[in-house]
Amino acid sequence: MSARGVLYVHSAQPALCPHIEWAVAGVLGVPVDLNWTPQPAAPGHVRAQAEWVGRPGTAAAITSSLMGWQRIRFEITEDPSPGADGSRHAYTPSLGAFTAVIGASGDILVPEDRLRSVMLMARQGRVVLEEELDKLLGKQWDAELESFRYAGEGAPVRWLHAAV
Repeated sequence: MSARGVLYVHSAQPALCPHIEWAVAGVLGVPVDLNWTPQPAAPGHVRAQAEWVGRPGTAAAITSSLMGWQRIRFEITEDPSPGADGSRHAYTPSLGAFTAVIGASGDILVPEDRLRSVMLMARQGRVVLEEELDKLLGKQWDAELESFRYAGEGAPVRWLHAAV
């Protein structure tokens, strides 16, 4: 069974590029050579994107391997596959990691227990419901990454295939 998705490295210092490629290659089990282009939203930084094919859970594994570099901004998606939900992972140096389950239509799916917990805390006056729902939907990550996404429109895309 295979999954597929897209890796967006929104910004990285050029010196980190070989390390990022090495980390992704370690997960996919094949050499990775990304096409790095300047990132207009962060002068002196570069960006890359690649579509990938691998086992279900590959997006989470790549996220874990990239978070260690800390000075990059990235997102990685994994489309739903038979028996596995899709996912979206985002990372920024200021916010850290965000992970969400993604349904077949591309919407974020929030687990019932997380909703119930937020509703209970809001009833108890411990949190503001709207703020907590925004967190569950990754609103802060979307706001921080939006200018980096826009700057990448029209950028070249490369396919990465995991070793089977």
